[in-house]
Amino acid sequence: MSLSGKLLFSSLLLAGTAGLFAYPRLGAKFYRWQAQRQATAATAPLAATLHEGDLIFHTSQSAQSQAIQLATHSPYSHCGLLYKTNGEWQVFEAVQPVKLTPLTRWVARGQGQHFVVKRLRDAQTALTPAALGRLRAAGQPMLGHKYDLAFEWSDERIYCSKLIWKVYDRGLHRQLGKLQQLRDFDLSHPAVRAKLRERYGAQLPLSEPVISPASIFSSPELVTVVRR
Repeated sequence: MSLSGKLLFSSLLLAGTAGLFAYPRLGAKFYRWQAQRQATAATAPLAATLHEGDLIFHTSQSAQSQAIQLATHSPYSHCGLLYKTNGEWQVFEAVQPVKLTPLTRWVARGQGQHFVVKRLRDAQTALTPAALGRLRAAGQPMLGHKYDLAFEWSDERIYCSKLIWKVYDRGLHRQLGKLQQLRDFDLSHPAVRAKLRERYGAQLPLSEPVISPASIFSSPELVTVVRR
């Protein structure tokens, strides 16, 4: 355990269970630290299993996660691309902004630190060093872009599954998952309708092209290599 972790744990012991309520910031910090420890333990054995270009999925704890799950009938509401940089596994993801996030931090953010890693069926021949270079190059122009709350198809703002779809389409001419329109999703649940009203008001862009994490997750082009 790191020195900062020991100090935090000691502080929490001194505060006691009641301290979680009396000092909510301390409790929140402890739970983040605990999630980080669990994520580190979950990802440490995977060093020899992961490949660059793999896709990783989890259940986000963001404000819109429930609506995405309900609309797509899938537990997976966030996804990213795995790359190794300076010996460290990172997730190329569209949050605010599009960026590279250390894998352990990404896993710690997910619900219960559960995640699934998928890979191209023919990755052994398709994901050559040159191909991986093209993937990275395809994503580079989107690095730093703001998150797309409106789920539009332009490159001005980016959401997670759109990032993956466009990187693979432009880098390898591989289309992962089926493009849909907003009208194709289940928009009947009150939580979904509330989120749509929040984003669009009364004018829903029902014909807007959309790619969901669920659609990529279900792509026949992919196989599951890790489920934690």
